[in-house]
Amino acid sequence: MNILIGLIPALFWGILPLCVSKIGGKPTQQIMGTTMGVLLTGIVASLLFFPMRLDAWAFFLCFLSGASWAFGQINQYRAFTQIGVSQTMPLSTGMQLVGTSLMGVVAFGDWGTVQAKVIGAVALTLIIIGIWMTTKQEHPEPHSGGNMRAGVITLLISTIGYVGYSFFPNYVSVDGWYKFMPQSVGMVVAAITMSMLTRDGTRPWDKKSLQNIICGVIFSGAALAYLVSIEPHRNGVASGFTLSQMNVIISTLGSILLLGEKKTRLELLYVLGGLALVVIGGVLIGTL
Repeated sequence: MNILIGLIPALFWGILPLCVSKIGGKPTQQIMGTTMGVLLTGIVASLLFFPMRLDAWAFFLCFLSGASWAFGQINQYRAFTQIGVSQTMPLSTGMQLVGTSLMGVVAFGDWGTVQAKVIGAVALTLIIIGIWMTTKQEHPEPHSGGNMRAGVITLLISTIGYVGYSFFPNYVSVDGWYKFMPQSVGMVVAAITMSMLTRDGTRPWDKKSLQNIICGVIFSGAALAYLVSIEPHRNGVASGFTLSQMNVIISTLGSILLLGEKKTRLELLYVLGGLALVVIGGVLIGTL
């Protein structure tokens, strides 16, 4: 049952980049719409099912978690415009897996036995090799090197935010459901702040932002399940996070089939082989 809970975020987070890319807009509009959708879901969930039960310090930590996510997500949206979804998602997944899994092991004692650490290391190695395979290009375009460098830098920056998103809630000793509302507040505040600081000639409160609210609702389904999954008595941070990153399968294949991102026959074989390694690594970690 815990593994199934851990895979729910993978489904919805895999759909999220496809939804955002289909709707379009600038990254500031996309992050505003996404976070507004999350906040609306958080308000409804809090009123109907999970009234907030946090003291001021716990609220602050969850607020920081949400703000960290918004910082990571807007940079991932920027990477979509630099190197495309099918390149962004595998790279982002690899960076997040390394950062968050190591944080879970070092800070929270996940994978406590030697055997678990060995299996975890093998699984991470398989996943990283698989992710590298999904980014292989048979005939790189002349400008692709510069775009790739820019995309990698953007994703390294985004990883800092994603690690913070997983890190802060573990210092709050309540069920994951009750962390969601303050996280959503942190997301919106961070999104508004970044939109004000980013001068890209767009208005954050326009039609594209409103259309992207549905993406926030999709994200909320993943986030609620993820908060439950990473609790210590379920999957923990390292395993819960790694299971959630199976979203790379849905987002990568979806970007090729639905968004029309082109792959040669050889590149597609690399993608399928790489995704197979990602699945094997995820299954291994799910057993820990």
